Amino acid sequence: MQTLFRNPLAGPYVLGISSGASLGAALLIMGSSLFSGFFSFSVFNDIALAVSSSLGSLLVLMVVLMVAAKVKDTMALLIIGLMFGSITAAIVSVLSYFSKAEKLQQYIFWSFGSLGNLSWKQLIIVAICTFIGILLSIISIKSLNAFLLGENYAKSLGVPLQKSRYIIIISVGLLAGCITAFAGPIAFVGLAVPHVTRQLFRTTDHKILIPAVLCCGAILMLICDAIAQIPGYVSVLPINAITSIFGAPVVIWLLVRKKKMIF
Repeated sequence: MQTLFRNPLAGPYVLGISSGASLGAALLIMGSSLFSGFFSFSVFNDIALAVSSSLGSLLVLMVVLMVAAKVKDTMALLIIGLMFGSITAAIVSVLSYFSKAEKLQQYIFWSFGSLGNLSWKQLIIVAICTFIGILLSIISIKSLNAFLLGENYAKSLGVPLQKSRYIIIISVGLLAGCITAFAGPIAFVGLAVPHVTRQLFRTTDHKILIPAVLCCGAILMLICDAIAQIPGYVSVLPINAITSIFGAPVVIWLLVRKKKMIF
């Protein structure tokens, strides 16, 4: 996303894509009483959660991409992404007001973020969606490297711009939507990890960056999960809070060093 939008601060959380996934999950969790007859089987319920979150993130990403075609100012695009996040948060608040207490509690615990409490059926769904998303990312490596030097350069290399955008959009929608559906809206990982990886490997080549970001992101999440489950302490801290504590200083550092960044 940072390469596609040519914006070092682009990410699923900042551009409202995680909020769109959260809205899709909220509609299913807190609005499921309206469709109780359709969600009687747990397997279908899990699939429906992944599909609704992915569709929510894809919808927001499509709108942001259409706006990006008209708005060239990167700061304006970030503000628009935050506004989409505000709109989805407002809709979730309305759903929360009218939902039952147990559904509201279920959504609140989900919003804290967690890497646990997943069944094997849910893990299989996550694995399939993640595999497809990563495969589409690998297919897009050539296009992403071309986008680094601008769309005109990418076009001169014979890269199909529209097709490449759609592949990247579907990849982001699947990854952000499915992971948000089952792990919750975990903030700052998608924004901070690519920049930390660039500084570690000192490269912008996506052949190196994509597998490196996958590994660094996994390591960071495991460290945050270990901190959230403090040894000898009964309660487990929300992993979303831990990632925010680590991620927010990184974002501040990015803003301070924006002109010195590798991108």
